[in-house]
Amino acid sequence: MKTLFLQAPSFDGFDGGAGSRYQNKREVRSFWYPTWLAQPAALLPDSRVLDAPADGLSVDASLDIAQQYELVVIHTSTPSFPTDALFAEHLKKRAPSVLIGMVGAKVAVDPHNSLTASDAIDFVCREEFDFTCQEIAEGKPFEQIKGLSYRARDGSIEHNEARPILENMDELPFVAPIYKRDLKIENYFNGYLKHPYVSIYTGRGCRSKCTFCLWPQTVGGHRYRTRSVENVLEEVKWIRDNMPEVKEIMFDDDTFTDFKPRAEEIARGMGKLGVTWSCNAKANVPYSTLKIMKENGLRLLLVGYESGDDQILLNIKKGLRTDIARRFSEDCRKLRIKVHGTFILGLPGETQETIQKTIEYAKEINPLTIQVSLAAPYPGTTLYNQAVENGWLEENKVINLVSKSGVQVAAIGYPHLSRDEIYHQLENFYKRFYFRPSKIWEILREMLTSWDMMKRRLREGVEFFRFLRAHGA
Repeated sequence: MKTLFLQAPSFDGFDGGAGSRYQNKREVRSFWYPTWLAQPAALLPDSRVLDAPADGLSVDASLDIAQQYELVVIHTSTPSFPTDALFAEHLKKRAPSVLIGMVGAKVAVDPHNSLTASDAIDFVCREEFDFTCQEIAEGKPFEQIKGLSYRARDGSIEHNEARPILENMDELPFVAPIYKRDLKIENYFNGYLKHPYVSIYTGRGCRSKCTFCLWPQTVGGHRYRTRSVENVLEEVKWIRDNMPEVKEIMFDDDTFTDFKPRAEEIARGMGKLGVTWSCNAKANVPYSTLKIMKENGLRLLLVGYESGDDQILLNIKKGLRTDIARRFSEDCRKLRIKVHGTFILGLPGETQETIQKTIEYAKEINPLTIQVSLAAPYPGTTLYNQAVENGWLEENKVINLVSKSGVQVAAIGYPHLSRDEIYHQLENFYKRFYFRPSKIWEILREMLTSWDMMKRRLREGVEFFRFLRAHGA
């Protein structure tokens, strides 16, 4: 079937990136590659990936394109599902014969209610959906496709048996050729990676048990299944040789450093290829591994610190202590590895005191840049179950993770700490971290390195102040 893999249009500034753990309007406008759509697209040579938010396409412009296809697969999330379903309804009105399906964590954990939410949705793919999408496009009867939930001819909702988890990750084709074929790579940027960059996965799953984290609990699993080192380096070489404008490669695995000998082996290969790279890491990587990675082209680590309170880290099963993270951060500083640190406010055990503790902790370890999120109880996660059981969500249990304008809201509140208090501490966190003379001077020095960096940081600064103003309103 003539197939379109679609990130549907949504809020202005809405991050539609499949690589992100949540989708909303961020502090600084940024976009991640739609890797979860590019992967099944790579299995279908004549398909197309369309990323409407990144391309700045309107609903009408996106509908004009989508109606030309026989099969449209939309990547959705809990925040974006209402508008994604609405887009599907508009598409059905224009082209009733188009087969419309959805993929993503939201429909994987709640396939029945997703299908009943709108008659325009013909099917949803559960679990890892790459080969499920391929079999649908190739015309295999729905009742024979594992991992599929669909609307039968009589209107009933059917759920087929689960698709076995993919063990041999080398069976998946490269996504980089799909990026080059279908996407405008200049549209993908964020505040801490060089521009333009490319992000790829070298494996799926994460061994950590963090209660809030979406992907391992819904789609990827808690076993880290990896591509062979040779396979990863071959794709990197393809990017280097066919996308010469790319300045950095981001390994977007949940925790790339989970298998340290493998990370070191890939690093040595990256060094031989002469490619600058970054990755996600846990704040427990030993100095010896960090040194090998740095000596072989590593520029930056994206690190989830989450909280500066050890009891909260224990509550969320982070598998990390602040003393270990402090030592790791100091090692990165010694090796001149840049760090983008992420933090979360409103996790179980949060108080006004722990929030202040985390802010001071962030200032102490001083990552180059930070991202502060509000605890998001995604359906399918342990955090969501805890929030429902303890009454931390709104009384009607409706899950609202973003406002109508796309800004993340505080979904969880406690008797001693209201949602409103948590929400406004986010602004306080950013101001106290960035509005320090030492941090301002650090950013100014970076801006003076090049005219491109100067323009980029000025643009991001304007966006950041707009975010703070909108968030505080």
